[in-house]
Amino acid sequence: MAWSIAQVARMSKVTSRTLRHYDAIGLLEPAWVGDNGYRYYEREQVLRLQRILLLRELGLGLDTVAEVLDGRHRAVDVLRNHARWLAAEQDRLAKLARTVSRTIEELEGGDEVKMEELFDGFDADRQARYEAELVERYGEQAQEHIDEGKRRMKDWTKADADGYLAEWEAVVEAYADVFRAGVAADAPPALEVTDRHHAWLSRSWTPNRESYTGLGELYADAPEFKAQLDEHAEGLAEYVRDAIAAYAAARL
Repeated sequence: MAWSIAQVARMSKVTSRTLRHYDAIGLLEPAWVGDNGYRYYEREQVLRLQRILLLRELGLGLDTVAEVLDGRHRAVDVLRNHARWLAAEQDRLAKLARTVSRTIEELEGGDEVKMEELFDGFDADRQARYEAELVERYGEQAQEHIDEGKRRMKDWTKADADGYLAEWEAVVEAYADVFRAGVAADAPPALEVTDRHHAWLSRSWTPNRESYTGLGELYADAPEFKAQLDEHAEGLAEYVRDAIAAYAAARL
């Protein structure tokens, strides 16, 4: 039995446009295409769509969904990493919810919220944890780098910040590409990506060999960073750590 793209869209509550996109990227190809150009799906494809939607509901990106369904990564490993990120994000959102509740209480005539509690749960709280961990690991030299970064970034516009974030995402994708291709972490293509990462980082602060290596270790150890990287490919966080260590040893 086969269903047209319109029927599948109606059953799954996914738009026909989305189904065509899944076909275009090789995630969900139809069983066959009729003479009229319409796509038709059989039970095998419908079941695959169900799995796609389940993994998407759990928050996984399309690249990661494809890797899981095609057997390139075990679903349990990908979901375990994603669960770590969700747990950390849940803690942050719980803090943010408490902050909002306390602020509402104050506005309604309750006790005044302490100044240090006004921003509890915002991303700055997460940044502070990273900074504290770096200082704990590497001492006051790490604090000097952190302070340098804050001085450089204090006059950034929103466009500057957006561009910085976009370049980070592009660098992560480049790392994922060489990792999936089986390139060794200390091979020239990986070092080229790491050179791009180092240049990106140097827009905010200039790391030396020790601090740059330490940042790579933080990427692999901090749950939020590890989950963010491993969502692109299982083991990517450790790969980036090793690539950064190789780059630091060879070029810094």
